[in-house]
Amino acid sequence: MARYNCRWGNAFIVYRVLLALLILYIMVCMNLNTKTESTPEALPESNNDLFVANGRWINDSYAPTPTFFWKQHDDSFWNRLQLQIDRPFNPILHLKNITRDFENITFHDTLLRDSFLDVLDTNSSRENFEELPETMQLFVNHMQKRDYSTIIQPKGVCGAGVENQKEPPLILMAIKTTMLNFKNRQVIRRTWGKEGWVAGHNGSGAYVRRVFLLGTEDTESLAQELLHLESDRYRDILQWDFMDTFFNLTLKDVLFWKWFSHHCNGSQFVFKGDDDVFVNTPKLIIYLQGELINKSQTLNEFMVGDVIGSAIPRTDNGSKYFIPESFYKGLYPTYAGGGGVVYSGLLTKRLHRVSKGIHLFPIDDVYVGMCMLHLNAYPIHNPAFLTFRFSGKEEQEPCAYHKILLVHKRSPDQTVELWKDLKRTMRECWDVPFRVGSKRKTM
Repeated sequence: MARYNCRWGNAFIVYRVLLALLILYIMVCMNLNTKTESTPEALPESNNDLFVANGRWINDSYAPTPTFFWKQHDDSFWNRLQLQIDRPFNPILHLKNITRDFENITFHDTLLRDSFLDVLDTNSSRENFEELPETMQLFVNHMQKRDYSTIIQPKGVCGAGVENQKEPPLILMAIKTTMLNFKNRQVIRRTWGKEGWVAGHNGSGAYVRRVFLLGTEDTESLAQELLHLESDRYRDILQWDFMDTFFNLTLKDVLFWKWFSHHCNGSQFVFKGDDDVFVNTPKLIIYLQGELINKSQTLNEFMVGDVIGSAIPRTDNGSKYFIPESFYKGLYPTYAGGGGVVYSGLLTKRLHRVSKGIHLFPIDDVYVGMCMLHLNAYPIHNPAFLTFRFSGKEEQEPCAYHKILLVHKRSPDQTVELWKDLKRTMRECWDVPFRVGSKRKTM
């Protein structure tokens, strides 16, 4: 009987041990499952520029998927195009292939073209295409093409600038313009966009270079002949062989990033803006020199401007910003207003690389925001960038234009007068602080 009881006792002990191990196994599995669904795993280090987004969901076919600002499962044309890119090729979705070369230009050109043809070949896409406005249809017909040749290039290295510079340029002024806007360009050359050494205050200053970005309207026109003469005189024209339309402003960004990556290794910052803005260049120099001192470790993602968040596409078909739902659905990413923005030379090259995997979008500053989000980088809001207008009677205050870095929508005549006044009042207004204000939330 004692031997019988001993056997049952041993069996009971083994049973309790097995039960404890089973409970422990279940708890470990539950913990791993919870971690997978709620906490993103750390990614292996890589030199590639990855799309790292907050929040992920799980499915059976793909690795953890990033949360997008645009609606993934939708029949809108752009959404479907980008989903074709992100699902099979984005490294976040396929962690085992994270080291493959995503910045190879031939690979991405093929990828964009193939995904475009695949989506356009579906019945629903053809129906959506026919519903688009004529200008949008024209954009869609050419949105997969990026290999436009240059008609005119600057004669100097990285745009117009003085020869034998003693140090690398601090800023390259990259200004979007059109063929007929000669007066705007001429005023910029004489005022805030003057190349060479630009003095700041009390002996400070920096070297500035300049380039104007253009498409074409008619390569056989008198305006084109005059543009060639203008280029010979000022050496600051960069023109590509695509039609210069509002929706093609995005092409200027993409092609400029490529050109910069090949020709502008020395420029530390880029100012990219329109030809109807006024820039306080002396103050901008001081501001950026301060950024070099204080934030040098983040220059590879540095962008500053008038930041707009939580924006949605315009649904008014009378607006030039109109984006129909048949083309795009979702929010816009956080972006800096395209009237004028500053980013680092390092970021410019990263934008060039990442843009190869992002389909073009008709609104240029929104597209830059898309590229920034794919880099997991975010622009800095600075109220001294006024891409719209002064508020109230702020413009009448003493030293008002010394408190800003940029203001949008100024005519050539206004720019000349503002530049004269800025120079005249520099001594008495130099130490006024920059304009302060709250971040604009929506647009």
